[in-house]
Amino acid sequence: MSAPPPFQQVHAPLAHWAAQRPGAIALAHETGHLTFAELHARVQQRAQALQAAQAPATVLLSGALGVVETLVEFLGVLASGRCAAIGDPAWPAPIATSVQAAIGALPPLAPTAPGLAPFYIGFTSGSTGMPKGFRRHHQSWVESFRVSQHDFGTAMAGRIVAPGSMTHSLFLFGAMLGLWTGAGSVVQAHFSAERTLHDLASAPDSVLVAVPSQLLLMLQLAQRRHCAAVPQVRLVLISGARWMREHTPALRRLFPQARIVEFYGASEASYVAWMDASEDAPPQAVGRPFSNVALRIGDHPHTPVPQGETGRIWMRSPMLFMDYVHAIDGSAAVQEDGWLSVRDMGWLDAQGLLHLCGRESRMLVTQGKNLFPEEVEARLLAHPAIAQASVLGLPDRLRGLRVHAVLAVAPGQTLPDGLALAHWCRATLEAYKAPRQWWCWHGPWPQTRSGKTDHAALAQALQAADERLRPWR
Repeated sequence: MSAPPPFQQVHAPLAHWAAQRPGAIALAHETGHLTFAELHARVQQRAQALQAAQAPATVLLSGALGVVETLVEFLGVLASGRCAAIGDPAWPAPIATSVQAAIGALPPLAPTAPGLAPFYIGFTSGSTGMPKGFRRHHQSWVESFRVSQHDFGTAMAGRIVAPGSMTHSLFLFGAMLGLWTGAGSVVQAHFSAERTLHDLASAPDSVLVAVPSQLLLMLQLAQRRHCAAVPQVRLVLISGARWMREHTPALRRLFPQARIVEFYGASEASYVAWMDASEDAPPQAVGRPFSNVALRIGDHPHTPVPQGETGRIWMRSPMLFMDYVHAIDGSAAVQEDGWLSVRDMGWLDAQGLLHLCGRESRMLVTQGKNLFPEEVEARLLAHPAIAQASVLGLPDRLRGLRVHAVLAVAPGQTLPDGLALAHWCRATLEAYKAPRQWWCWHGPWPQTRSGKTDHAALAQALQAADERLRPWR
């Protein structure tokens, strides 16, 4: 398969592959598939309809369409020269109306090079729970596609399996990456561990893009059903949350021929750093920067701290986002002279490995020392009896803040007592980082719309003595 010309726009390779490989499968899904020729024809038809209707410069897609229909609509908007925003069908009507109003109020952009025109607005939940839109230009993803092929090499040549909602930018990116390379993509309307394992086994040289929770469900299914290994997988890309590295050996047994990669990124930054997954890696390590990324650590990018010291992580690359749309809050990224920080804190070691401590806004000060809850949560989640964990700080007259841990018990497990849990933490962490107060959560675990733990909701429940919280000693 010949490499496509150096396109400047995300959708541009579709016409190339429709001409070069018209009968090859572009998108496969639960009930069928579309070839590159079929997909290109549908996209062009949709683009012409948008032109005829004189659609606005940014088109909000509801996200309620089927996964293939969403991708056709998305590509049609791009092919018409417009920008596509993908909304969440779970938004209440007032939020959807507010987002639409914010998109409608966007000022017209001055004419620019095709690669610098906006093509996509995705949404995160933001620190307030309100959707916060991030707008990207074509170049940011074109460069992400390029560096994927450059840094991961021939392992990137296979079909991409992206088994998640297109409202999640990670899976949309994965689906578009398969169309960009010409290998095609496999998508799902709703994640199924069984279906994903089937899709991975049905084609050679598969590439899986997944979040940790999906991988754990696949491992559980494979163990429960005594599934055979899947040697067809060549690359597993893990992002979206911390990977519980103690599960890496099991993942290797399931995908024995795969390179297993964790990557650290952000909605505003795309790729930042990556590393081969290893159960022996330092717990806070997230990898070395991608080949087109520069990193600095410090309060400001032009005043970096000495190597090994913790500070704000700054990054510079051609993959950064343009700006925000709707509900900008205190979690917004900061930019300075071409450098961007998403307010994550970390440090660089002598080998250039980036270590992620946690989010600046979540940092706690207890006993006069800085504590990053994410580090403690990662340690707690390594315990087999713990399914979910949230580490929070509440005012304490003696220590300034008292560290609390809210835990959800893993199915079929019994939670150890608080003393045993504290010993578990102190086995790898400094003593002051071990929580002083333990709580067990009963009921569905609170999550943001993007599927991450809703720490703010848990903190409110803790302060309100919510009946779903029970002290654990």
